[in-house]
Amino acid sequence: MASYLVALDQGTTSSRAIVFTEKGEIVASHAVEFPQHYPKPGWVEHDPEDILDSQITALKEAVRLSGVDVGDIAAVGITNQRETTFLWDRNTGKCVGNAIVWQCRRTARIVEQLTENGYGDMIRRKTGLVPDAYFSGTKLKWLLDYYNLHEKAENGELCFGTVDSFLCWHLLTGRPHVTDATNAGRTMLFNLEQQDWDGDLLKMLGIPRACLPRIVDSAGTIGMLDPGILGRPIPVTGMAGDQHASLFGQACLKEGDVKNTYGTGCFMLMNTGSRPVRSENGLLTTMAWRIGGKPTFALEGSVFMGGATIQWLRDELKLIDRASESEGLALSIPGTGGVYLVPAFTGLGAPWWDMYSRGTLIGMTRGTGRAHIVRAALEAIAYQSADLMEAMIRDCGKAPERLQVDGGASANAFLMQFQADICGIPVVRPQIQETTALGAALLAGLGCGLYANPEEAASAWRKDLEFIPKMDEATRRMNMAGWHKAVSRSRDWAEH
Repeated sequence: MASYLVALDQGTTSSRAIVFTEKGEIVASHAVEFPQHYPKPGWVEHDPEDILDSQITALKEAVRLSGVDVGDIAAVGITNQRETTFLWDRNTGKCVGNAIVWQCRRTARIVEQLTENGYGDMIRRKTGLVPDAYFSGTKLKWLLDYYNLHEKAENGELCFGTVDSFLCWHLLTGRPHVTDATNAGRTMLFNLEQQDWDGDLLKMLGIPRACLPRIVDSAGTIGMLDPGILGRPIPVTGMAGDQHASLFGQACLKEGDVKNTYGTGCFMLMNTGSRPVRSENGLLTTMAWRIGGKPTFALEGSVFMGGATIQWLRDELKLIDRASESEGLALSIPGTGGVYLVPAFTGLGAPWWDMYSRGTLIGMTRGTGRAHIVRAALEAIAYQSADLMEAMIRDCGKAPERLQVDGGASANAFLMQFQADICGIPVVRPQIQETTALGAALLAGLGCGLYANPEEAASAWRKDLEFIPKMDEATRRMNMAGWHKAVSRSRDWAEH
């Protein structure tokens, strides 16, 4: 009986594929990095062909390395960087231009105009999101305006989609134009209550419904993988945005369960069950997943610069040669000496939502050295995540029992211990830190019937290490006060 599951994990800086056993054990994986494009300050783009080619290469190589017979693969799941926006010709499949990446701030002025025109409350009420250039809706509007494509979109000649849609259209037979409910919920066009595209929001941005994908559940049959890729058709039965897949892969199935993923950005989600909790503290109300037509909701806070901060230290400042060096440097000194780094290179996400904040390195003295800056960068990741945790506690009125962590930077023991210290709760790391890919695989297993229910699928989660808080409360408060003082210096810096 076919019992292996494959996850396609299309991320911001690389495309990965992982082959899992039905018990959630990794058999093989392969990742392919691709270039980032920065045509103007604050703009970030991807070449669509790079996305597609890297994902196909990763899939083929992961399956080859696994040694698994293609006939033993039960299903494929897709998970993806969210909000990144593609617009392509329905006949040729060719995109009108590069994909606009979630980090891109080019539509900040459009967002300002929406707010000035009084649409802010409607956007929050219908979508659970705050008006921000982060989301896909204004990116799509920009593409339609810039390339003068409204008429073609109205005639159904164009397809809009996030990465999941783009991959499905190009990798599945029949070219299905679909997205799942979690990715739809990140467009600023999706009505959480109605679980469908919202007519008022489409009219607000001048977006024709004809270019939008069909919305499907996060687990269930989507289509068949093109047999030309692996030699036979394979069911594609799971799909979710990366943070939602991670929440599922972390087995956060109960109301109040919280996870934080340390990827390019940091993304903290709290399962709020069958009810959407409206945040009063700058968080987003979002989908957790939709299974069997039933939505599960979450609160989410986003940090734009997580692991990307460490990449900046490596690639731009040349302070480290490898990301793994940061842990040893941070531990080589007792503290930052009062140095704070606010990595607001593309603005600040939750709970601040300041599109015009910019990166700030503050508190330096003549004695400040390389190790202080590296340690400050790691601490900044934890501080930003602690701000999200505090906002969730205020919204829900209850602190979680623990914080479950995953993603590349969760391998950094210094960062995880500092996260536990600054949040004041245990931080738990799983044996399989690739929980985004694991979640996609488990959703696919659920969608193809390999698992009877979500609880059976989530039994694949197993604990690795637990980091217990050691910092006293007075020190924690002092550190957080210093961080907030530094944040205040970074805010509203860029010209509007």
